Amino acid sequence: MDTKFSVALHILTMISESKENLSSQALATSVGTNASYIRKVIALLKNAELITSHQGKVGYELTKNSADISLLDIYYATQEVAQVKLFQVHQHANLECPVGKHIEGAISPVFQQAENQLAQELADQSLADVIANLYKQASLAK
Repeated sequence: MDTKFSVALHILTMISESKENLSSQALATSVGTNASYIRKVIALLKNAELITSHQGKVGYELTKNSADISLLDIYYATQEVAQVKLFQVHQHANLECPVGKHIEGAISPVFQQAENQLAQELADQSLADVIANLYKQASLAK
């Protein structure tokens, strides 16, 4: 998995909590990347209808309350998939080998169970949980 998911969480948290309208450059400065990468992630979030912007105006806003945006919604938006898919089975196992012949059937259920558990965990948590964790971390750092 690439970093688009964590970058999206950073962006969405900033949009949610900032009192100012944030440009892609301001977001990029906070994330520590370039504005063009931020715009790519923002496009994914817009396509998933998690954020909106207004033509001719700087800044973005969430389309719903942070408690109503699950981490699974954000994962799907940034990974551009319809289900959690972390593990790939290698493609060219030797079907003449007793292990090679059956390995996909042996490991696929294990992979699927782990992916289902992750999907459920992400569905059970929201952007609001990330924001609460942020404030908790900030208070611990004082």
